[in-house]
Amino acid sequence: MSRTQGSTSGHSRMSGGSRGARALAAWLACWALLGVPVLTLSACSSADDELQTFINDTKREGGGRVEPLPEVKPYQTFTYDAMNLRSPFVPSGPGGNGANLRPDPKRNREFLEQYSLDTLKMVGTLKLGGQTYGLVETKDGLVNRVLPGNFIGQNDGRITEITPSKILIREIVPDGTGGYIERPAALALSD
Repeated sequence: MSRTQGSTSGHSRMSGGSRGARALAAWLACWALLGVPVLTLSACSSADDELQTFINDTKREGGGRVEPLPEVKPYQTFTYDAMNLRSPFVPSGPGGNGANLRPDPKRNREFLEQYSLDTLKMVGTLKLGGQTYGLVETKDGLVNRVLPGNFIGQNDGRITEITPSKILIREIVPDGTGGYIERPAALALSD
């Protein structure tokens, strides 16, 4: 039995030693937890001291002079009196023809519209039944009779007048801004 007691008492010695180690570890843990905030507070205290020193130094320096604000000029109103003029936001080409001027894509094309004006030439006039016809020769050598109102050339050119020396034409050409303008052209009598 003494052996059993010995082993029991040895066991109790170990557990008593282990209890002491546990208590020591708990005591150190508590102090460690308490010590971290203490160290942190001391670090904050030194940062606060530096801040307080900076504030005191800045107060001792004194302030600089602030320039006065510039004088604000009173606003002058403007009355827009150009309501009856063309709007600057609506595109229109030179000559003021407006946005309604467009070639008619549904119109039947006439024979002389397949030729550009620089390949056609006026070769004379013809008076029949009180009307004056213009005589226009194509690059193929064909001569065609034309009247005011006929279309000629590739730019929707319309004959406006026929005189003994020239045929006056109004063409509709793009103005470069998405619209169209009328452009005068003529075929002069060639020698």
